[in-house]
Amino acid sequence: MTTIRLTAAQAMMRWLSVQMTEDGERFLEGCWAIFGHGNVAGIGEALHGIGDAFPTFRGQNEQTMCHAAIAYAKTQRRRRAMAVTSSIGPGATNMVTAAALAHVNRLPLLLIPGDVFANRRPDPVLQQIEDFDDGTVSANDCFKPVSRYFDRITRPEQLLTALPRAMAVMTDPQNCGPATLAFCQDVQAESYDFPEAFFAPKVWRIRRPEADPVEIDAAIEMIREAKRPLIVAGGGILYSGAEARLAAFAEAHGIPVVETQAGKSALAWDHPLNFGSPGVTGAACANELAARADLIIGVGTRFQDFTTGSWTVFADSERRLLSINLHPYDAQKHGAQPVVGDAMGVLERIGAALGDLRLDAHDPAAREGWHAAVTRITAAPEDAPQGYLPTDAQVIGAVQRQATDDTVVMCAAGTMPGALQVLWQAAQHGYHMEYGYSCMGYEVAGALGIKMAAPDKEVVCFVGDGSYMMANSELATAAAMRRPFTVVLTDNRGYGCINRLQIECGGAEFNNMYRDSNVQPEIDFVAHARAMGAHAVKADGIAALEAEFTAARARDIPTVIVIDTDAVTGLDIGGHWWDVAVPQSGGPERLEQAREKYNVNAAKQRVFD
Repeated sequence: MTTIRLTAAQAMMRWLSVQMTEDGERFLEGCWAIFGHGNVAGIGEALHGIGDAFPTFRGQNEQTMCHAAIAYAKTQRRRRAMAVTSSIGPGATNMVTAAALAHVNRLPLLLIPGDVFANRRPDPVLQQIEDFDDGTVSANDCFKPVSRYFDRITRPEQLLTALPRAMAVMTDPQNCGPATLAFCQDVQAESYDFPEAFFAPKVWRIRRPEADPVEIDAAIEMIREAKRPLIVAGGGILYSGAEARLAAFAEAHGIPVVETQAGKSALAWDHPLNFGSPGVTGAACANELAARADLIIGVGTRFQDFTTGSWTVFADSERRLLSINLHPYDAQKHGAQPVVGDAMGVLERIGAALGDLRLDAHDPAAREGWHAAVTRITAAPEDAPQGYLPTDAQVIGAVQRQATDDTVVMCAAGTMPGALQVLWQAAQHGYHMEYGYSCMGYEVAGALGIKMAAPDKEVVCFVGDGSYMMANSELATAAAMRRPFTVVLTDNRGYGCINRLQIECGGAEFNNMYRDSNVQPEIDFVAHARAMGAHAVKADGIAALEAEFTAARARDIPTVIVIDTDAVTGLDIGGHWWDVAVPQSGGPERLEQAREKYNVNAAKQRVFD
C-alpha cells in the first residue's frame, strides 16, 4: 500500500479539497477561519499550504462566519457547504449558537474547533474548560446536542473514519445538519503515513429516498376522501428541487397551496394556487383556507408553531394531517399519517395514482382581495406630515416596487420576518429566511453567504437596529471581498417587535425600547457602516429609500440604507394567535385581560393525536 506522510491537519484539508458533487464542484467550497492557539500552528499551516485548492476566508467573528457558511449552504439547496475553524475556548463556543441554527434548519456545516492536548502534558492549557469529574470533557462537548455528528480527533488515523462519517451526514437528505470534528491541537501537528488512496477524489450523490408503498396508498386514499384539502409547502420542496412538481400536482388536482417561511418562493407569488402564508404571520386568505381544510398535506415542513398558529389555525373538527417528509421524526409529528420519502418522488407517485381527480374547493378570488390589501398597506404614504415615520410595511413596499425577478430578500429576526412573509411578493427563489432558530445577528453575515453562493442575484438584507447591533462585523468582510448587497436598516430605536409582544401579553413597556430602559444610546449607523467600508446613507422617507435602493446596484461594495421607522405600528391585516404564556396571577388589570384572552385562544388548540 502506497502511503503519504502528512500531518493530521494537512491530511484533513487535502481530503476535504477532493470531496466532489455530481456537478464536478467541491462539496465544501472552502474554510472560514479565525486562528488562535488551538488551530493556528496545525490547521493554519495546512490551510496555507493547500492554497486555492481549498480556499480560506477570513472573517471577524466565529459565529457570524458560521452564519455566512449556513446561508451559503441554504442558497445552494444543501448541494454545497463550507467549513469553519476556530481556536480552543471562546472561539469554539462562539460557534455553538450557529451550530444550533444549522441543526434546527437541517443545513450542512462542518465545524472544526481546536481542542485540548490529547497527550494532556500541558493541562490545563489557556482557555481550557475542566470537568472535575470527567477528564475527557472539554468546551467542545457543548457541540454535542447541536451537532448531527460529533467526533473528537485524538489520533491522526481517526481521520480515516471520522471525515467520511462527517461528509455522509452533511450529504444525507434525512439526517443533514452540522458535523463537528473537535481537533486536539497536538494531534493536528502529528505526522502519520496515510494511504494514498484515501485522497482520491470522491463524488457524493444526494439520495432521493423512495417512500413505502403502503404509506403512498394511505396518502392516496386520504386525498380521495378529502373535500377541502390544503397543501402546506415547506423548505423540503426547495431542497428536493420539487418546485415544478409541486406546481403540477396542485394544478392537476385543484388543491391550493400555502407556504411556510422556509418554503416561501417555491411557487412565485402570482401563481394562481399560491395563497400565501398560514398561521401567526399568515395571510387572511391562507388562514381562511386552513380553518376549513379537512385534510392538511404537509410537504417538507416541520409544522412549527408559527405555521400552525400554535395548533389553532387548522380548526375543522374533522381535519386530518398527512405529512410528506424525508425524516420519520418530522413525518410522524402530531399523529400525522406519515409518508417518508423525497418530496419530488412522492408527489409524482401520488399524482399519477390520483389521475384526473380534481377538488377545486377554494375561492380563487380570495387571493385578489389579499393582494389588494397588501398593495394598500405597503403603498407610499401620501401627504405625510412633518416628522412622519414610515411603517415596516411601507419600507417593504418601497423595496418591492424596485425589485426584479433576480432580487432575493433575506432576514432572520425581529419584526421583518413576519412582515416579509405576509407582505413580500416573492419571485420564485426570491426569498431567504432563517426562521427555524430566528437568530438575531444572522442577517448581515447571511447576506454575504447568499452573495457568495449566488453572485448574479441582487441580495437585499432587511435588518432592524437591534439585530444589526448584535452582529454586524461581517459587513467589513463583505466590503473587503467586494461582495455587494443592500442592507435596509430600519431604526425604531430598540426591540420594537418584542415591545409589541410585551404589550399584547399584558406587560408594561419595559427594557425593550431604549426609552424604556436605562440605556439610551445615540447611534450613527451611517457613520458606523462607512467605517466598516460600506457605502452608507440615511434615507429621509420612502421616496428617498426607493432612489437609494436603485442607486446601490451600481456599486461593488455593500450599501447600507438607514431609515427611521415607527416602532408602534404593526400590521393591520392577516395574522393569527401565537401561544406565548401569560402570567396567571399577580398582575394589574391589563394582565388579567391578557390572560383571559390567552385562555380563550388556548382552548382552541387542537393537536393531532
